[in-house]
Amino acid sequence: MLRAAGVFTIAGITTLFAAASCSGPSSGGSSSSASVRVDGSSTVFHLTEAVAEEFRNERADVRTVIGFSGTGGGFKRLAAGDLDICDASRSIKHEERKTCESKGVEFVELEIAFDGLSVVVNPENNWCDGLTVEQLKAIWQPESAINKWSDLNPEWPDEKIELFGPGTDSGTFDYFTEVIMGEAKSSRADYTPSEDDNLLVTGVEGSKYSLGYFGYAYYLENKDRLKLLGIDSGDGHSVQPTMETVRTNEYKPLSRPLFIYVNKASLRKPEVAEFVDYYLNTVGELAAQVGYVPVSDEVAAKSRQIFAEALAATKEQSAVQDR
Repeated sequence: MLRAAGVFTIAGITTLFAAASCSGPSSGGSSSSASVRVDGSSTVFHLTEAVAEEFRNERADVRTVIGFSGTGGGFKRLAAGDLDICDASRSIKHEERKTCESKGVEFVELEIAFDGLSVVVNPENNWCDGLTVEQLKAIWQPESAINKWSDLNPEWPDEKIELFGPGTDSGTFDYFTEVIMGEAKSSRADYTPSEDDNLLVTGVEGSKYSLGYFGYAYYLENKDRLKLLGIDSGDGHSVQPTMETVRTNEYKPLSRPLFIYVNKASLRKPEVAEFVDYYLNTVGELAAQVGYVPVSDEVAAKSRQIFAEALAATKEQSAVQDR
């Protein structure tokens, strides 16, 4: 059983809400309609699903519905009030924040882990072990003139590069294009996109001359089916993503923070508050297990404080409304 010391316990949260109100979903497994709705990043999905599997051991009555429509898609659903939690592989954009504000949706941002975007090729690729940031930019920039491997290096095969990458609603797409191209969403369009990273894995595996990118956890889960490339950020030193190189930011510029955004209104539901509490208290250990890098103790403590303050404010609002 995974459980770390935290700000609240599940029993404590249940008691907190029971004291504030006698209405709403009840605690201790007596409500068959209790649910937690999560959507967003396909990268963070990997981690949220791991947390949910452990959470079900304590709250088997709570239905956790977890999707992966991409970070952008998740923020759209958060703004519409359709979600309790939005998984995000980038921070919320100004326009997304304004949309939430215009619809009266308040949220808290919680940093949960770090990821190293992984650039991969087919295992039969025996000519390329790494690329520079400039080469990645040349491949993926709009109207790119790079179509064959030989366009990058005349000694490489005179074969078309089959490209696979996240769709335009993906936070991975936003982050990759921003740090490689210098502008978010600036990318060539003639590649095979998907918000489902498992489909990208299958695509790269199925073509000898392929190249793709996605979160590190998906590489680790499929490392026997893929070849991982090193990335040279410009100092002549090629680095592959590992737990250590991501933690120290030696793997640059493709190391990035991961987040969950919690709808404050959803914290009125005990099961959502319990799930977020459980998430923050187990994510460090689970992140390492599924291939992500835990945040520092300082960042973890800050996230727990933000959550505690939001939960206390929700309790006060509920008490006022019930008078």
